[in-house]
Amino acid sequence: MSAIPFVRVAGTHREVGRQLGVATAAVVRAAVDFDRGLPLGRTRAQQLDLARDYRSATLTATPWLVDEIDGAAEGAGVDPLALFAASIEEIWTVRPSQAAVPPAGRCSDLVVGQPWTADGHLWVAHTNDLFPEVEASIVAVEWRVPGDPVVFSLGIGPWTSVGWNDAGLSATGNELSPNDDRIGVPRLLMFREQLTARSIDDAVALALRPDRASSYNTVFAHRDGRAVNVEGSASDAVVRPLVAGGTLAHTNHYVEPRMVRYEGDPAYAARSGVRYQRACALLAAAAAGSPGAVTPKLLRAWLSDHEGAPDSICRHPATEPGGSTTKTVFWCLVDVTVGEIRYGPGNPCAGGPEECHRIS
Repeated sequence: MSAIPFVRVAGTHREVGRQLGVATAAVVRAAVDFDRGLPLGRTRAQQLDLARDYRSATLTATPWLVDEIDGAAEGAGVDPLALFAASIEEIWTVRPSQAAVPPAGRCSDLVVGQPWTADGHLWVAHTNDLFPEVEASIVAVEWRVPGDPVVFSLGIGPWTSVGWNDAGLSATGNELSPNDDRIGVPRLLMFREQLTARSIDDAVALALRPDRASSYNTVFAHRDGRAVNVEGSASDAVVRPLVAGGTLAHTNHYVEPRMVRYEGDPAYAARSGVRYQRACALLAAAAAGSPGAVTPKLLRAWLSDHEGAPDSICRHPATEPGGSTTKTVFWCLVDVTVGEIRYGPGNPCAGGPEECHRIS
């Protein structure tokens, strides 16, 4: 198992996009070769026409997000509109329970701070589940854009999945299946914008922008000790702060009572609930014990947990015929208080390469 490649990019948004396009050209070129993955009954020309509407909305609202994608297209030598189309999850999404391949695990988040952590720091633990072949495309990126905080992210090609910045912000989260998607700024690009926020309040405001196409569930934490969970859709959201002495967990379904009506895939929500309940149980057991018992070693054990397999926090491809073919492709443990990220490829239980990055 190889370590996750690390790329440094610097300059304007267009320039960092171009540098990433060069560094991840194979991934970018594969992303625009999407004809075999088109939604049923839709042609490539129709998909690109639809992408133009989202691009127009993004260009009006936040033109630098388009600049970065256009730069990546230029660096990789592909059509910028096609790459923008590949950046719009809303026009590709197939509900997990309706997919030809059994549903992916997607991702899990656990958040815990004082008095439960041994060092008194605020920690975030995250797993990210996708198809095994995606693991080789994961890249760590340090972004330096004048006027923005320095950002460190993990993701696929030029896109960010999780990230942190030197203003003290941590951003992770979980994909949902909202039933109210609309034309607007794509959630995947919104997340890149949120990584430029200097405070939790600013990050939440960006997550709740009224021109959003849809939303993830986003977990924001900050070195000031605050953390919030933003469970959103295109038209609604619930923001739940982490209370003093509390813990937080989330997976890939709507949990907030007000948001359950936006669940677009109830069948998959039940499977996501297996991981969610297990994460809550692990956190509750820690909170019922002695203060200071949660260590990085214990957090790594939580990420390596196989209870409820195949719908476990640490996900492996099922061995039975017709079972899920997805797995945990990367994991991270984040000491938000000091801005230190420990991360690695593949399953956290496997003992593969571990890297450590300090935001500065």
